[in-house]
This record gives sequence, structure tokens and C-alpha cells, in this order.
Amino acid sequence: MKSIWLCAVALGALSLASASLAAEKSTSNLQPSYGAWGFDATGAEMSVKPGDDFFTYANGTWIKRTKIPADKTSYGAFDTLADLSEARVHTIAEQAAAGHHTVTTPEGKVGGAYAAFMNEGRVEKLGAAPLKSDLDAIRAVKDRAALSVLMGRSPRSFVSSVVDVDIQPDFKDPKKYNVYISQGGLGLPDRDYYLTAQFAEKKKAYEAYVARMLTFAGWAEPQARAAEIVVFETKLAEVSWSRAEQRDPVKLYNPTSVAELEKTMPGFAWRGFMRSADLGGATTVISTTNTSIPKIVAIYDATSLETLKAWEAFHVVDAASPYLSSAFAKARFDFRNKALSGQLEITPRWKRGVRAVNGALGEAVGQVYVARYFPPQSKAKMEALIGDLKAAFHDHIEHLDWMSAATKDEAQKKLANYDVQIGYPKKWRDYSALEIRADDLYGNIARSSAFEWAYKANRVNNPVDKDEWDLTPQTVNAYNQPFFNEVVFPAAILQPPFFNPKADPAINYGAIGGVIGHEMTHGFDDAGRKFDDKGRLRDWWTAQDAERFDAKAKVLGAQYSAIEPLPGAHIKGDNTMGENIADLGGLTLGLAAYHASLHGQPAPVIDGLTGDQRVFLGWAQVWREKLRDDALRQQIASNEHSPPEARVNAVVHNIDAWYAAFNVKPTDKLYVAPDKRVRIW
Repeated sequence: MKSIWLCAVALGALSLASASLAAEKSTSNLQPSYGAWGFDATGAEMSVKPGDDFFTYANGTWIKRTKIPADKTSYGAFDTLADLSEARVHTIAEQAAAGHHTVTTPEGKVGGAYAAFMNEGRVEKLGAAPLKSDLDAIRAVKDRAALSVLMGRSPRSFVSSVVDVDIQPDFKDPKKYNVYISQGGLGLPDRDYYLTAQFAEKKKAYEAYVARMLTFAGWAEPQARAAEIVVFETKLAEVSWSRAEQRDPVKLYNPTSVAELEKTMPGFAWRGFMRSADLGGATTVISTTNTSIPKIVAIYDATSLETLKAWEAFHVVDAASPYLSSAFAKARFDFRNKALSGQLEITPRWKRGVRAVNGALGEAVGQVYVARYFPPQSKAKMEALIGDLKAAFHDHIEHLDWMSAATKDEAQKKLANYDVQIGYPKKWRDYSALEIRADDLYGNIARSSAFEWAYKANRVNNPVDKDEWDLTPQTVNAYNQPFFNEVVFPAAILQPPFFNPKADPAINYGAIGGVIGHEMTHGFDDAGRKFDDKGRLRDWWTAQDAERFDAKAKVLGAQYSAIEPLPGAHIKGDNTMGENIADLGGLTLGLAAYHASLHGQPAPVIDGLTGDQRVFLGWAQVWREKLRDDALRQQIASNEHSPPEARVNAVVHNIDAWYAAFNVKPTDKLYVAPDKRVRIW
């Protein structure tokens, strides 16, 4: 789950809300079996000592027998639910497209958007034609100032920028929105792809891809321009902040004025950029990566205009290619999916269509999804589980031996004020202003981008709405929003193996209980702990408690950094710190909540397994995942989450109860001496 740094649409009379029996049967085969009490014991490899490799002990047979589908780069518990969600949304979209709706109704927009994507004949006939206006605008640019202005369109079009802009609640006053600027310009997943030897071949393949796309665009001298573009982006990578550096909200909060930006970085047309981004009235911004942006602007100012225009043309084609003819879509797949991540086959068109519809009309789809697939009793059971986890967290804070009473009081206040939202948002987005045409795929995506950005840009002078969601109900994920001091659990994740109403409680406490605890702990991880109970960036820690926290986090980071999932690719303990702390806290809280639920009674033994053992197995099962080597290497370089084995093994070996549950000895490979185990929350 990612810690993330939508009045009412009635969907007509919810005419899509009654799913046919056939539609439900069509997705039933996507729901795997988890045994009589919630754990798939057929996927375990219990000949492996749990103290040597708990991930393999719980999941080894599943890993051996599972083949990653050719259209995926990984496969696991999240993917099985994502497949189920996609199949359900596919039914919704197909029925909407087949219905007699106009494209002015929510159903009509969903159907029209899906029909436009699936009209492959028209998309092939158009070829590169939809790109013409965007490429003509780039060709018409006469100087860097004009290009800077064009880059201002980046948040609302296919255009890219060397400086990114966004609208978010103000870190220190989350009741209002502010404009944020940050470093941009890179086309590869991370700066490491430009700067480290392990990705040298990927960088070379990127240059060939850039040339291929420029050729498709009819751009002059594509080979030479591609080489220049890669050199340009390499220079940007050299001055860009690492992902770990971007994790500290204190370092990211750097208010400045547009006038000051103009004064200190005259090589970029800041006011024109802001006007083009529909932010002409903004006078102040928060410069997040404040030391890299001046260096990026200097590189921009020193680069030839022809190179910069070719760079912009490539990025337009790259961004638009999923919505163009097969030549463009295949070229993008060949590089971004196959070369970078090891995916063997392009994703089927219907799945790409579902994803496009979710991206453009996510809550219109979500309202139908919830009506069909999210029973009210699931929400009620989740609310009870959350109450258990909050109680366990309260008790843990009270008994922390490293935290002072003053900091504990503030921590308890923050926990008490947690807002937990389950299943779906309290209000639904209104898409009436979004124009969708059943014969205009490229235009639909472009208008959707403009619609979403207009929604964001109009926030600047309006109060913050804490009921807005960053994910749709049909998304298999969850998140903690530090500005709102809230955690959100969309409907799609509240299914087996995460949440299983038929499972033994121990499994649920280890699975969804651990996930709930994970998201709660995010509010107290190395970044989240810097926000208070009101979502404000404020230091509420005593200096001594902050030092103790940092010391513990440093030890945890070192444990993860020592893990080398692939030769030459170590986990970045500093970049994955927040997720690692949340994993450790989540499972610790899930176990504690399970103990509390027993009310002093002994836990039942099921199939020879104790309650504690089943909690740990529940946790291990949700991180059951298999990745292609290229995808794993990319995750290690660019993702804030540790690989699945580490999300199990590196967590359990810090929890005392795991040693007792599985009789782990000092001779076992995962053994960590008691005084070396990390205990934070």
C-alpha cells in the first residue's frame, strides 16, 4: 500500500446496478480458494524451516507452480483481485456500451469511453493523425520561453515538462490548497537508470525507443535527436533528488513566490508557465525539490532548442501511444513493458480499455461497482476490525518503553482523530462537464486530462474537501493521507485473501488486520510522524524521542539494505523506510488485536496450527507474489515498497512472538538476537 503525498452523481436510476447472474458467474472462476479456514495450505512448502525462510514456508509451493501470465510482470494476491475487479468493470463497461444511453449520462459516458477504445478499426485508420495538433504546437515554438509556456499544459494534456506542477493541501495548513512544483523531465523509471551500470543496457534500449517514436512522429533526424535527448535527461538525472531524499516532508516544504522564481531562474518563463497551467492567479508556490529545480532550469537553458523540441515531441508521442494505432502501442509495449519489466505479451485490448475507462470515469464506474459487489455487511465487519486495531494501537503507545509521556499524549491524540473511510467515498464525482465521444479515443483521454486538471486547479481558492478520495472503489489498494489524518480502504481490496468473512479470525487479523495496522502506522512512520492530529506539518516530538525513533529506524533500514534480491541490486532501506516501518507496525498490531479478541480465552488449534501461527500465515499469504527479474530490479530501483519476500521475512524476524510460535532457534537463518530486533510501534 502506498502512503499517498472526488455533486452527487445518481447514475440515472442506477440502471446498471442489477448485475445479471451470468455476469457474476463469469468472474467466479477468478476467485481462488483459500481452504476451509482461509489459508491456502496447498501453496505452502512446510518442509522448509520457518526460521530459515518464512516466506517460502508459507508460499513456496505456490511460487513453484505459478506461472506469471504472459501479459503481466508479476502475479500474486493483489493481481488475483485486480483481475477480478477488471472482469467486473469489463461487464459494467460492456453493458454500458451496449445500452441505449446518450453520452450525456454517466452510463453513456462509461459506454462511450469504452466503445471508443474498443473501436480498433477507427484507431488504426487514424494512425498518427491525432498527434498533429500537439506536434504542430511544438514545431511552432520559436524560443525557450515559448516552450516553457507550452510545458505549462503538461498537467492537462499529453505535453511534458522539466518542472512538474500539482495542487495539494498545504503541508502546514491543510485546510487550504497550495501549488507545488517539483523536478521533472525523466523518461526512465528512476535516476538510477541513467547513472548506474546495472541499467546500461536499458538506457541503450531507451535511446532506440526514443528514435523509434520520433520516426513514427515524422520528426527530423530521429537517431541524432534521440542521442541528444538521452544526454539531456542524463544531465537532469545527475542533479535530481533521489527518491529517498523526496521522502522528508520537512525538506519538501519550501514556500517561495513566482516573482522570486523569475528572479533566480530567468531561464524559464515562470509566469507564462503558470498561466498556461491555469494558475495565473497564483503568486506563491511550494518548491519541493528546491535545490534541483535551479540546476534543471540551468541545464534547460544551456540545451539547444532543437533538442528540447525533439524531447517534447518524443514525450507527447510516448504519453499518447496507448491511445493510438497498434504501431505506437506495440512500440511502447516493446520498451516500457517488455524491455524494462520483462512482460512477454501486450495486455489484451479489453483490459487496456477497462483501465482507460477507470482512469477517465473512475467514480462513475465505482458507484455501479459498489452497488453490485460490496455488501453492507463487509463494511460493518471492517468497522469492527478497525476498532480492534485502534484499541491495540492505543495500548501499544501506552506501553512504549522508549517514548516520553508528552509525546505519547500527542500520539494518542493523533490516533484518536484518525478518520477511517471504507468501501467508497461519501460523495460521488460529477462528470457532467466531461465530454466523451464514442468515436474519439485520443480526444477522450485529452479531455479527461483537462477535466481532471481543471478540477484540481479550481481548488486553489476553495476549502479542502476531506471526503475526496485518491483511489476509486474498484482499486485493489489502500492508503494513508497525512494531510487529512485518515486511512482509506476501497471496496475492491476487502475480499479474500485480505478480508475473508469465512476465514478463521486469526487469518483475517494477520491479513486485513495487518493491512489496517500498516495504514495506521503510516501516520507514525518516518515521514507520517511529522504530521500532527490535524494533518499539519508540525514537530510534536520531544527532541529525545525523535532521536530514539531515528536510531531505531536506522537499524531497520540497515536490515533491509543488507538484502540483495538480485545480484547487484540491494533493497534501498532509506527509500523503503516508510513502508517497512508500516509493515512491521501493521503485523505487530494485527497480532495484538487478535490476542485482544480472544478475551483471555485460549486460541483454538486448527489443523495443528496455533492462533499465532495462523496470524503470521495470514500475513505471509497476502504478500504471496512472483515477479519477473526485470520487474523486480525496477521495483528495487524505483518503488517505495520492498519486494514480497522482504515484506514477510524482514518483518517477522523482528517480532518476538514469531520466534515462540515457530520455535525459531539461533541457528536458523532468519534469527536475530533479541537485543538486535527492531521494535518501533
